Amino acid sequence: MPEIVALVDYGAGNLHSVHNALKAVGANVKVTADANVVRAADRIVLPGVGAFRACRDGLKKVPGMIEAMTERVSVGGAPFLGICVGMQLLADRGLEFGSHKGLGWIPGEVRRIEPSDPRIKVPHMGWNDVALLPHARFHEVIEAGEAYFLHSYHFLAENPADVAAMTDHGEGLVAAVARDNVLGVQFHPEKSQAYGLALLERFLAWRP
Repeated sequence: MPEIVALVDYGAGNLHSVHNALKAVGANVKVTADANVVRAADRIVLPGVGAFRACRDGLKKVPGMIEAMTERVSVGGAPFLGICVGMQLLADRGLEFGSHKGLGWIPGEVRRIEPSDPRIKVPHMGWNDVALLPHARFHEVIEAGEAYFLHSYHFLAENPADVAAMTDHGEGLVAAVARDNVLGVQFHPEKSQAYGLALLERFLAWRP
């Protein structure tokens, strides 16, 4: 039986494009708002676009979903990929329209990008480098390259060891976080053409 990749459906705007990208690299994808499907899945992908609070509220409204994800990932060891706001939700809290609790899987917080140079535009939008940190150069999923970004808030990790890759937009911004079987990327693999598809393909093969 091919592995089941649960793509969590909680109203995230990039759900269908992520689904199409995963299908393009051969994934057996189940788009689901059913906690029991997530609990039984081999891999889990959490998409997300928009505001931290809206995504967090949407996820909380799906009965048992946060508990099922936590059980399958933290206890069961299933590989997990969070994309854009799906990555930001891994933090302890997001500071967008107030302070809002995240999943707390990777300690840190999500703050607005505030470049010191007024010529730097926010949101950070378009193609930019993904530069691996030395301790992550042999990660099985993340590789150096160029990816497509679109965000106004960024992840500030408490532990530098949890930061796998950085990008630059007037200052260094976290492009990816990783801890054990949990991976989050700020960029959009589904919009990053060959680079993004290759990353998703490596995620399907990942055995953390």
